[in-house]
Amino acid sequence: MATPNDFRKWRRRSSKSKASVIVVFTDAAAHAAQHATLTIPIIVIARDFVADGLGASLAKPGSNITGISMLAPELETKQLEILKEMQPAARRFGVLSSNSTVSPTQLQARHDGARAIGVELQSVDVRTPADFAAAFETFRIGGVEAVNIPASSMVVNFRDQLGALAATYKLPMMCGLPDMAAGCLASYGTSNRELFGTLADLTDKMLKGASPADTPARQPTRFELVINLQVARALGLTIPPAILDRADEVIE
Repeated sequence: MATPNDFRKWRRRSSKSKASVIVVFTDAAAHAAQHATLTIPIIVIARDFVADGLGASLAKPGSNITGISMLAPELETKQLEILKEMQPAARRFGVLSSNSTVSPTQLQARHDGARAIGVELQSVDVRTPADFAAAFETFRIGGVEAVNIPASSMVVNFRDQLGALAATYKLPMMCGLPDMAAGCLASYGTSNRELFGTLADLTDKMLKGASPADTPARQPTRFELVINLQVARALGLTIPPAILDRADEVIE
């Protein structure tokens, strides 16, 4: 994860390269980049653009940062709902959070969503992939029956490790990124095509001279549900037909 010191080093190196735009993929990296420069446009893929303090509003960010607000609280609520549909008898879910900070808005939405579907949550924070095994052991001890893994760059980069742990512990996983569907029972999240298309469009606008302060941060409008029947069979689960009918993709 990028730190302010990383970006200070980058700023010294980039003084000759004259970077025009910085593109980052986490809230922490956006804040670190902003510590390094208040003039170069920064585009971020953020969990919750306003709640995480990256802009004054979606319509008018007001600084050198704009980007994509991923609707993290709403997405996480939907992920829990789908997980409950697939595990109707479950009463306790785990949440593997790879962010060192979660906004109060997202935390409240997480617990409100769990309460609405009648499950208790056990959240475990991880900082590096070395923490994954201990997290799954904590879930086992806590009687967790399924795990939700909100989207982050770290979990997608180490999705194979997470998939192996889920198989070992016989825990169904709901993942927040379509790229993770291979190791998860299901994934529900923003369409990659829309996400990176929007990112490219915003970058193009910045390169053409648009001001990030006046360029609205955007929210995704297309979401994909992927069901992995291979994982379901390995876990001895039957996916309800209604969910299969809603799926954008079914992995056989």
